[in-house]
This record gives sequence, structure tokens and C-alpha cells, in this order.
Amino acid sequence: MHPEPRRSARILVAGTTSDAGKSLVTTALCRAFARRGLRVAPYKAQNMSNNSMVCADGAEIGRAQWVQALAAGAEPEAAMNPVLLKPGGDRRSHVLVMGEPAGEISSREFIGGRTHLATAAHAAFDDLASRFDVVVAEGAGSPAEINLRAGDYVNMGLARHADMPVVVVGDIDRGGVFAAFYGTVALLEPADQALVAGFVVNKFRGDQSLLAPGLRQLEDLSGRRVLGTLPWSPDVWLDSEDALDLEGRRTSAEGALRVAVIRLPRISNFTDVDALGLEPDVDVVFTADPRDLADADLVVLPGTRATVSDLAWLRMRGLDRAITRHAESGRAVLGICGGFQMLGRHVHDPEGVEAGEPTSVAGLGLLPVETTFAAEKTLRLPEGEALGAAAGGYEIHHGRISRDAGAEEFLGGARVGAVLGTMWHGSLESDDLRTAVLDLAARSRGGSFSASGVSFAAARECRLDLLGDLAEQHLDVDALLQLAQQGAPAVPTIGPHA
Repeated sequence: MHPEPRRSARILVAGTTSDAGKSLVTTALCRAFARRGLRVAPYKAQNMSNNSMVCADGAEIGRAQWVQALAAGAEPEAAMNPVLLKPGGDRRSHVLVMGEPAGEISSREFIGGRTHLATAAHAAFDDLASRFDVVVAEGAGSPAEINLRAGDYVNMGLARHADMPVVVVGDIDRGGVFAAFYGTVALLEPADQALVAGFVVNKFRGDQSLLAPGLRQLEDLSGRRVLGTLPWSPDVWLDSEDALDLEGRRTSAEGALRVAVIRLPRISNFTDVDALGLEPDVDVVFTADPRDLADADLVVLPGTRATVSDLAWLRMRGLDRAITRHAESGRAVLGICGGFQMLGRHVHDPEGVEAGEPTSVAGLGLLPVETTFAAEKTLRLPEGEALGAAAGGYEIHHGRISRDAGAEEFLGGARVGAVLGTMWHGSLESDDLRTAVLDLAARSRGGSFSASGVSFAAARECRLDLLGDLAEQHLDVDALLQLAQQGAPAVPTIGPHA
């Protein structure tokens, strides 16, 4: 007889709502479990985000899972986020399966039209589980979206597939967390409830003794443990997952450089500017108001999932004129991917790759380039040099760039004076390149910018360690690991199904 294959430990981190703290807790557990010498893999069956990253093998996955792999000390790979949906409009999303483009999906297909995606996602989970000691899975939205349960393979559908215990995270800062915890479990059918093993409170501020009676009552009413309470911490920062709560990163330093980032409606990969926010003498603000560009030292046009539509939006708001005035005054402008394409002469989409129908529009004309969209997506990890500094990054785009002969190249893009355009996301994470860009912006206003000594890579690692520390101090990590290894304990059915 052959012995049964080893069953890896596995746990699903679900949430009472979107943005409850699932990504944060998943990342923290990846770091905490890895510290115990375990081989840990993060996993999210389906991510909906325009923030993505390219893995070493050329696969495109959600940025959050890429960061979680760093926390786990694992090489990021497609199986960690087998289905990635990139919103292309209000009701349609571009689909990537195992890191490769796989057509589109409409909102109407969310219940019965995703069987093939579920199959791919479950196969990827099973593959990870066969190769790692622990898989820490992150859910999406809430497991209590009962209108979507029939087609769910991200929350309880995944938990049932993998016989996986579930912990539910709730954001107490929003209020109503006790009702959200109890109601999330109570709405689930009995077989799903049987896998929900406990709760984690996120973003608590105040006196723990005042919270304790409510936690005890929740445990009594639900028959499930509260496995810890994470405090709110101003130092917790992760590469952002979505654009719903974009905020600037401000400094009180006198004479700080001011960076204005255009808040495009379909902004993507806005984590490109995270590195600027770490600089102690740089003030970063996201804006859709042309007046905010008047006193900016650097204007950044970030990436977008809809270059043509967002270019029309720029013009409707008068931002095109404000950007042109800014550049004509000799001040610095940086366009990244879609933002760079807007700075060129024209954007052509003859096959309707981006907009769904053929189109060709004029750009802002600040750089001597033409962009033509092609069906095949470029995914790569380039390295090079610009402004006398070494740089790296990643490319995710359908646009093909043609640059005028003799025009100055800049990181896969173009440069005219203080107007810079690059196809490389993540280039500002290269510390010397970031300093050179900020110095160019400062010099365009008659000043200078010196290297601060900030290391983006070191700062990210420090934040991941902080998450691991918070997990060790405020969560019962041993109990969570035991759950992952042994599965959900016997728990009661509550609510209307009891």
C-alpha cells in the first residue's frame, strides 16, 4: 500500500467587508509562520485589482500576493493568484489566468459563468499545497455575499474545496464589528459555518479592557474564539491594493518638494509613487484639480487601464492645459506607462484592444512618440540606466512605442528636457534613480535635491517585519498555526440555520 500524501497546513483569511484587513492579516501570518522555519505560500484564488506585478517567469499577478510572497520568503509565482480581474469598465473586466491574458468577463457571469476559472484556481491551490508546508489564503470581499455563493470559489467555495479552516477579520474602526462578525457566520449555510473557526479584530484603538466583555459575549454567542486584536498603527503600510482610498503622503518639512499625482479615474499601478512618499522632504498629493498643479515641482501622470478614456477626462477637467503650462514653464513632468502615452503625439488603437472599438486620438504632444496598441501584452522585468543612475522596473502594457529618430530615450520611453516618459513601472523604487528625478524637478525650480539615504527595499522589509511583530504580539499565532495544521474544530451552527 502507498502512504497517503502529506496534507499541507492551510488557512483562509476572510473578512466581514472589503478592506477589513484581509491582506494585512494574510501578510502578517505569512511572515510569522515563515519565522518558524516553515515553507509558506500566499494564495488568493481571484483578485480584482489594477495594481499588478510581473513575476520572474513573466506571469502577471496581483500586487498584494507579490508582496505576501516577499513576506513569506517565497518566490512570487502565478499559482499564488491564479485569476486576476482587471476592471476595464463598470461591468466588464479583463481576465488573466495563471498570469496570462484570457479574455474578458461581464458582471452577469459572476454567478454561473466562471466554472473554468474555479477549476484553474482550485488546481493552482492544490499545486501550492503539494509544494509548501503552509498555504495562507486570502478571501475576497465577504464570504456572506449570499447572492454570489453558488459561483463562489474565492471564499467558502475554496474553503469547502480544500477542507480549510476560516478566520474572519473585522475592522472595528468602522463600527458595528460585533454584529458584522456574528451576522457573517449566521448567514452562511451549516456546511460553511462548520469551517469558520474564529475571528480577528483589526484597527483597535483604545483600552483593551473596555473591549474584552464584548469579545467574551461574541465567543459565547457564536461558539468561536477571538484569536486576537490588532491595534491601529500609523506605521503599517503595504503596497496599496485598490484606488478607493487614495491619500497623499504629506510631510511637514520646510521647503519640501511638492509632487502632484493626477488621480485618473481608471488609475492603475499607483504604487509607483509609494517610494516618493517615503522621502522625508517630499510632499505627495493626489489630485483631479488643475489648480493643484500651480505650485507643484513635479507632476506625475500614473498608469491607467483606459488610456484613451482617461485622456478625454483630462481634457474635460482642463488638466491637459495645466500640465502643458507646467511643462512649458520648464518644470518637471513624469509620465508612467499609460501616463507616458498621454504625453505623446497620438494614441492609436486600430483593433480596439483597450476600448473595444478602433480609435485614434491626439495626445498632449509633449514628447516625440506615437503609441499603437497591439493584442499581445508585454510582460517583462527590464533593467537599465537613466539620468546617470541605474534603475529597474517592470512592464505591463499593450502599447507599442515609436520614438522619433534622435529623440532621447528614457527607461523604455522618451525625454525632452524636464518632461520624462517611461514604460517601466516601479522605477522610482530604485533609490538613485528616484533621487535623480527629484533633483531634476528641484533644479527646474532653481533648487537641488540630495539623496536622503532612504532605501525603498529596506523600508518595505521593515514594514513586513513590523507586521510579523504585530502578529506575534497581538494574535495567537500558535493557535492559528494549529488551526491550519489540524483543521476547524467542532463549532455550533448559529442564526436562522440553527
